[in-house]
Amino acid sequence: MTARNGEPPILEVRGLETHFPIRRGLLRRTVGAVRAVDGVNLDLSRGRTLGIVGESGCGKTTVGRSILRLVEPTAGTIRFAGEDVLATNGAALRRLRRRMQIVFQDPYGSLNPRLTVRAILEEGLVIHGLGDAAARAERMRSALDRTGMPAASLERYPHEFSGGQRQRIAIARALVLEPEFVVLDEPVSALDVSIQAQVINLLVELREQFGLTYLFISHDLSVVEHIADEVAVMYLGRVVEHGSTDQLARAPLHPYTHALFSAVPHVDPTRRRRRIVLVGDVPSPSHPPAGCRFHPRCPLAESACRTIDPPATDLDGHVVHCHVAARLLEQGDGDAARAATGIAEAIAAAGAPSSRAATPARLTASDGAAPGGAHEPRRGTS
Repeated sequence: MTARNGEPPILEVRGLETHFPIRRGLLRRTVGAVRAVDGVNLDLSRGRTLGIVGESGCGKTTVGRSILRLVEPTAGTIRFAGEDVLATNGAALRRLRRRMQIVFQDPYGSLNPRLTVRAILEEGLVIHGLGDAAARAERMRSALDRTGMPAASLERYPHEFSGGQRQRIAIARALVLEPEFVVLDEPVSALDVSIQAQVINLLVELREQFGLTYLFISHDLSVVEHIADEVAVMYLGRVVEHGSTDQLARAPLHPYTHALFSAVPHVDPTRRRRRIVLVGDVPSPSHPPAGCRFHPRCPLAESACRTIDPPATDLDGHVVHCHVAARLLEQGDGDAARAATGIAEAIAAAGAPSSRAATPARLTASDGAAPGGAHEPRRGTS
């Protein structure tokens, strides 16, 4: 796959798997594995933003951390700017990581409370040997200024700042190394709604100003719609639908994507959708179901869904893994809007539980909640 401008994508992920062993007994024998990520393929063009969405426990955070090798993948290939990330080690990996940074979800836990902001920002510069003391100080002041923080913040400690200010400092820590690619792991989910808007607008401005490439991880589709150029929907370790933000907003093809979009609140009553409430719990990632992994909760599940893993159906870059969607696309001569309408009507006809009650505007992953208020057990792999 090539980027919009004909150049190769800056990030290429193929067959990514990250499994965590389950050990039991006195000798800690491996008796199984949690398949947090189980066969993910992604492409991301330079200067673009890819949003990854899904319920808590779907594996989206593990994808971001595996790409940066903060956790070691079990299988697959990751290429960044033409370099094989998994084949890189030692000093070469350190140089590569300078170009790839991450902003963590919790601004209260990601900043060392014993260090001043100066020490927090300077740590990466010292590790990578960038500049003398005066040059490092100038880069730190510049990074803080870009994120809307005063230079006086350098001598203060994290506990002296609000949550939004701490997240700005975390963003400055990533920017001070002048990266090309940033993983944003639910960067606003722990913040108040008014502060969320400020941080999202800041991230958009920084992307446009410095040509940054983002992998934006979130469970909140309304936030992803605002910042992302493309969206990948994950369920139980796999991407079930992937396309441009406009494609998914206009014509979602997977029943799970329909359920996620139905949970997005709208202040305009004419734009409210029929709320689709998924029944049952997410299956265990250590024992995923056969066939389509969504079939135990899908109102449209057929016999093939229970036994056959749905292949990818690609419609002008809009990729979906669903037997029902593939059949409707074939019957409608590839008309995505017609297929999306057919899926919505089939879900309604199937009598899927629904609710027209108001839904919360935000639910954080720390609450163990799914998008739009469908609570799911926390599994620790998102």
